[in-house]
Amino acid sequence: MFKNYLTIAIRNLRKNKAHSFINIAGLSVGMAVALLIGLWIYDEISYDKYHANYNRIAGVMQQVTINGRVHTVGDIPLPLDAELRKSYGKDFEHIVMTAFTGNHILTVGEKKISYAGNFVGSEGPDMLSLHMLRGTRSGLVGPSGMLISTSVAKALFGDEDPMDKVISLDNKASFKVSGVYEDLPDNTTFHDMAFMAPWDFFVAASADFNGRNPTDWNDASLFMYVQVREHAGMQRLSAKIKNMILDHAGPGQVKLKPQLFLQPMSRWHLYSEFKDGVNTGGAIRYVWLFGIIGGFVLLLACINFMNLSTARSEKRAKEVGIRKSIGSLRGQLIGQFFTESIFMATLAFAFALLLVWLSLPFFNEVADKKILFPWSNILFWALTLAFVLFTGVVAGSYPALYLSAFRPVKVLKGRFNAGRWAALPRQVLVVLQFTVSVVLIIGTMVVFRQIEFAKDRPVGYTRDGLVYIETSTSDLHDHFSAFRADLLKSGAITEVAESNSPTTGVNYNRGDVTWPGKDPSMSADFGNIAVSTAYGKTVGWQFTAGRDFSPQLRTDSAGLVLNEAAVKYMGLKDPVGQIIRVGKFDLTVIGVVKDMVMGSPYEPVKQTLFRLGHGAFDYVDVRINPAVSTHEAIRTLEAVCKTYSPAVPFACKFVDEEYARKFSNEHRVGRLAGLFAALAIFISCLGLFGMASFMAEQRVKEIGIRKVMGASVVNLWALLSKDFLLMVAISIVIALPLGYNFMGNWLMHYPYHATMPWWVFAWAAAGALLITLLTVSYQGIKAAMMNPVRALRTE
Repeated sequence: MFKNYLTIAIRNLRKNKAHSFINIAGLSVGMAVALLIGLWIYDEISYDKYHANYNRIAGVMQQVTINGRVHTVGDIPLPLDAELRKSYGKDFEHIVMTAFTGNHILTVGEKKISYAGNFVGSEGPDMLSLHMLRGTRSGLVGPSGMLISTSVAKALFGDEDPMDKVISLDNKASFKVSGVYEDLPDNTTFHDMAFMAPWDFFVAASADFNGRNPTDWNDASLFMYVQVREHAGMQRLSAKIKNMILDHAGPGQVKLKPQLFLQPMSRWHLYSEFKDGVNTGGAIRYVWLFGIIGGFVLLLACINFMNLSTARSEKRAKEVGIRKSIGSLRGQLIGQFFTESIFMATLAFAFALLLVWLSLPFFNEVADKKILFPWSNILFWALTLAFVLFTGVVAGSYPALYLSAFRPVKVLKGRFNAGRWAALPRQVLVVLQFTVSVVLIIGTMVVFRQIEFAKDRPVGYTRDGLVYIETSTSDLHDHFSAFRADLLKSGAITEVAESNSPTTGVNYNRGDVTWPGKDPSMSADFGNIAVSTAYGKTVGWQFTAGRDFSPQLRTDSAGLVLNEAAVKYMGLKDPVGQIIRVGKFDLTVIGVVKDMVMGSPYEPVKQTLFRLGHGAFDYVDVRINPAVSTHEAIRTLEAVCKTYSPAVPFACKFVDEEYARKFSNEHRVGRLAGLFAALAIFISCLGLFGMASFMAEQRVKEIGIRKVMGASVVNLWALLSKDFLLMVAISIVIALPLGYNFMGNWLMHYPYHATMPWWVFAWAAAGALLITLLTVSYQGIKAAMMNPVRALRTE
C-alpha cells in the first residue's frame, strides 16, 4: 500500500512540475529558517553546559538598596571567602574567588602577546571541569603555577612542550606553566579566559596587582563562584548565606541592606537582567522571539502547501471519486495524501539541509556565533526526522481532510462544486501569512529606528579622532610628561591625558559622598573617574558652568568637575564653588560639564564625579590631529609608545568604534529580524504567485470572453488582482495594532527609547501592498494578454 502511495506521489510530482516546485521551494526555505533558528536556540540554551557540574555551579551576588531601589551586583568582598568556608564549608564542594577578567601581557623571551585572563582560586579548574591536555587541574595550588589554554601555548611556545616554562605576566611577576587546558568554547561565560594565574599570589601581592585586604568587608570589587554539594539545595543555601555581609558590615554598608544570594549558572546567560531585585530575564526573550519567528515562518510554508493543494482540488476530485467508488476508505485516502505531503516534506528537507549548510557561515557572521552543523549528532537526526514528519503532517493535514471528504457520486457525475465558502479557508490562511509578514516588517523598522535614535543621542564629547590605550604596566604613567611632550611635538596628536576609566565606560563607583543639603537618610551612588589635567581638552568636554582643571593651579588637586546628572542628583542650584565631601576629603566644585554618555546609550547618564588622580592610571586618552591621516597618527603613536614601554605590545581602540559596539546586540537582532522578515515575505509571495497562477488558469475562459466583449488588459489585471489585494489589506488592518503593541512592549525595555511614528506603519503597509501587487501582476497581465481564441476554441 505504501509503495502505491509513493508511486502516486511521484507521478503527481512529475505531472505538476510548477506546482511541485513552488511547494518544495516554499517548504525548503521555511524548513531552512526553522533549522537555522533551531541551531541558534540550541547554542543559546546549551550555554555553559560545557562544564560537567553546570547544574550545581552558581555565582554569589548581592542586592543593595539605594534610596529605596534595589540594585543587583556581582561584586563581593574578599573576607567572604574565609567566612563562607568557616560557616558553610560542608555545603559547598568548591568556593572560588576571582578578579575581573582583562587583557594582560604574557612574555616569553622576545615573544610578547596580549590575552585575556584572570587570577583564579585553586579550586577553579575542578569546578569548571577543564579538559587538561597537559598537567593536572591542581596546577593553581600555590602562588607560582599558571594554567594556559591551547591557544596561548601555541602562540608562545609553538610546537614545544610548554610545561614548566616560565611566563612573565605584565612584566611584574613570573609564573611556571603547570598545565595546558583545551580552549573553552564560545558559548561559555569563561570563553575568553585564556590563562589562569594563582589567586594566592593575587591576595599576597603588592598594590601593583590590586591586592586586597582580606579583612575589609567594605571593599566589594571581586567575584565569587561556588559549586554546591550534590544534595545541598541551591535555594536553601541561598537563604542561609543571605545576611553574611550585613552581619559584618560597617555603618555605611548597613544602610545599603546588602543581601547575598546564589545565581545558578543555568541562568547566567539567558536570565542576566535584574530590575528592583527581581530577575526579569535577558537573552531568553530573544530565544522566545526567534523561536516564535521560526515557527511562524515554517507555518507560512505549510500554509502555501495547504493553499495550493486545496486550490487544485478540482483537478483531483475525480481521482478521489474513482478511488472511493472502488472501495477505498476515507482513512486510506487520508493516508495517501499524508504520504504525499511527507514525501514532499522529505524532499524539501533535503534542499533545506543544503541551504543551511551553504548559509551557515553568513548566518554565523550575522548572529555573531560559531555554530557548526551537527552532522554526527544522532539526537539531531532523530529530532530532524520528527521535524520532517511534523512538517509533513501539518502541511498535509488540511488537504488530506478536505480532499478525502469529496462525495464520489457528485464528482463522477461531473457536478463537483467546491461550494461558495470553499475558498474561505485559503483566504484566511493568506491573511494569516501576510499578517505575520507585516508584523515582521514593522518589527525590523522599529529595531533599526531605535538603534539610530540612540546613535543620534548627544554624547557630551567628541568621539571622532579619539582613541585610548589600556595600560597593563605603569611604564607610560611613569614617563607621562615626556611621553606626552613627544606626541604633541610630532604634530600627529593634539592632546593626551590619563584616566582610570575608558571614555565608553565607568569602571569605578563610590557612595561616600556628602554635599550641602543632603538628606542624611539618602544613600549616595556616583561614578568616580580620576583624570589628569588635560582630560577635558582631550575628550572635548562641553562646559555649562565653571572651568576645566588647570595645570597651573595647585589648588585644583582639591577640585571637582561634575556632570549635569550629578548636579541634578544633588539638587544644587549654584554648584560652582560648593564644597563636596568625597571620602575623607573636601573638594571644591570648579566646573559642570554636559552629560557624557559613557555607559549604555539606552540608559540615563549616571551622576559622575571627575577629579584629578594621583596614582597610576588604567587608560591613556589621545586626540588625533584631524589634519593628519589616521594611519600616520596611529603609526606615530605606536612608535612613541614603544619608546617608553618597549615590553608591551601596542594596542589602541577608537572610541567611535567602541561606542558602536554598544549597539551590537540590537544590530544582530535587527539584522536577523530583517533577514527572517524577508524570507517570510518571500515564502508568502511564493504562495501568492502559485495561487495567482492557478486562479488565472481556472478563469482562462472567463478572461477570453471578457476580452472578446471589449475588456482591456488593465480591466482584466484589476479583476485578477483585487481579491489578493483585499486579503492583504485585511492582514494589514490586523497586523498594525499587533505590531504596535508588540514593539511598544519591546521598546519599554529601554529607558531611553524612540517613538513609533505613523510613517513606520504606513511604509510597512505600502510595502506589503506593493510586494503583493508585483507578485500577482505577472500572472494577471500574462493571462490578460493571452489570445482569447486559444481560450475559447473548444467552446
